[in-house]
Amino acid sequence: MDTGTHVVMGIALGGLATLDPAVSADPVTAQAVMIGAIAGSQAPDLDTILKFRNNAKYIRNHRGITHSIPAVILWSVLITALLYWIFPEADLLHLAIWISVAVVLHVFVDIFNAYGTQALRPFSQKWIALGMINTFDPFLFFIYSAGIVVWIFGVPAGYTFLTVFIVAFGYYILRFIMKRRIIHKIHKKYGDVEKIIISPTMRFRRWRIAIISKNHYYVGRSNNDELTILDEYDRVPVPQTDIIQAAEQDENISAFLSFSPVYRWEVDEYTDHYEVKFIDLRYRSKGHYPFVAIVQLDQDLNIVSSYTGWIFSEEKLRKKLDLLPE
Repeated sequence: MDTGTHVVMGIALGGLATLDPAVSADPVTAQAVMIGAIAGSQAPDLDTILKFRNNAKYIRNHRGITHSIPAVILWSVLITALLYWIFPEADLLHLAIWISVAVVLHVFVDIFNAYGTQALRPFSQKWIALGMINTFDPFLFFIYSAGIVVWIFGVPAGYTFLTVFIVAFGYYILRFIMKRRIIHKIHKKYGDVEKIIISPTMRFRRWRIAIISKNHYYVGRSNNDELTILDEYDRVPVPQTDIIQAAEQDENISAFLSFSPVYRWEVDEYTDHYEVKFIDLRYRSKGHYPFVAIVQLDQDLNIVSSYTGWIFSEEKLRKKLDLLPE
């Protein structure tokens, strides 16, 4: 979920906390809980600073250890300790409870989009990505924001945000039903499906779809309950040639391969270098696949240049590599 929605959700949780008698009866505790709910709803995304290092570090680690079980405990303890130091008159137990709820809720809602989290770490390194809610969902942002506006105009916070969270819960159920309906249609149309990856978009009834069958990859969309296949590729295993093995040693390539569950690959040979490219099939947009990893190697298979991330034109990709022309 995006930062803005996490913020308004944190405010909503702080308002919901006023239904707790220990919070509503003590202005100091209420203030500390509101600050803690907002901070707790943001803390796990501290790893966003990895973007300043490089995309490979960010892709490999974002929503990884910072969204793990030990991290949830650590964030809760650190934020509680800091706020209790600032507000020593606050009710420590109830402050800790609501901050913990905020941190857990952050990690929980993140598993519902296509990116997912490693929420079960250290017990499992698996990425949990349910693909039901877009990273920014206009409806969720609207209802949390509407609750804040209603509260500002004097409606009691507790019951206002209780209503908001009930509506949000119902929305998640609706999205689950919608996704299951799409999966049912895919299984009905393709009998040899091994895996289906569904990614929601900002449009309520439009979904991106990647299908893995025994021999093919299918890329399509569901729009207004109509399933459309846009591209079809032969499912060709990545050959373990010397060129591929050399490319896989690159940080950008290895980060991409650790993250992407469905991709195709290309190897091109030029006069003085090789180019290996991996293309994620989940994010087709306007006929283009913007999430890629690419590496250029010289004739001796030394890595010369590489990149992974979102690229929407070949020209920009060449500028990112900035070394060897095609």
